[in-house]
Amino acid sequence: MIDVLVVDDDFHIAEINAAYVAQVRGFRVIGRAHTAAQALATLERAHVDLVLLDHYLPDETGLTLVRRMRQLGHHADVIMVTAARDVATVQAAMRYGALQYLVKPFSFAGLRARLDGYAAMRRTLDGVGGRGEAGQDQVDRIFSAFKIADAPRSELPKGHSVATVALIRRTLGEAQRPLSAHEVAERTGVSRSTAQRYLKYLERTGHISLTLKYGDTGRPEHRYAWAATT
Repeated sequence: MIDVLVVDDDFHIAEINAAYVAQVRGFRVIGRAHTAAQALATLERAHVDLVLLDHYLPDETGLTLVRRMRQLGHHADVIMVTAARDVATVQAAMRYGALQYLVKPFSFAGLRARLDGYAAMRRTLDGVGGRGEAGQDQVDRIFSAFKIADAPRSELPKGHSVATVALIRRTLGEAQRPLSAHEVAERTGVSRSTAQRYLKYLERTGHISLTLKYGDTGRPEHRYAWAATT
């Protein structure tokens, strides 16, 4: 399980965000904090993998809190979840090491996609090993884990869903090699025709790469991999 600390000065929003996190498989909320001081106190006494952090806190900003966390030796990852949308704050969040930045208001699907991306990144890191060495392909997967197919519903073709796009993205991202449409269908639980339809869309939009594998029959088999550059 991935242990999450939700930090937001608004009690109601903190509860909503915590409820969202609880709906995502593999994640659990271990605490809620409404000030930077409360967040630091929780980090001192409990194991935290990920902090969902608001920028506007009553005692100091979220970015200042991130800097203090690092100075005190707290290595929990951070996803900013805030209404702050000025470029300076976004840029500072990147410099301080925030892995993602989610602007309020957001949907459950938006948060879930980022949590799924975070989980995929951790699985990739676990596969490499904390003290091991990573090849370029593994490095690309680590850095591209958050680059998710998170297109708004209005931008998806009719009959396509964000949830299925995210499921296929996660399946391809976790695979150690390119997969056929049949293999994608088996691993995701969708029909082969559905898998083919989504794979064609994702390949057309540049999210996945297509390669051909030639067998004894001479007829090539289409194989798909998540494109690390998207």
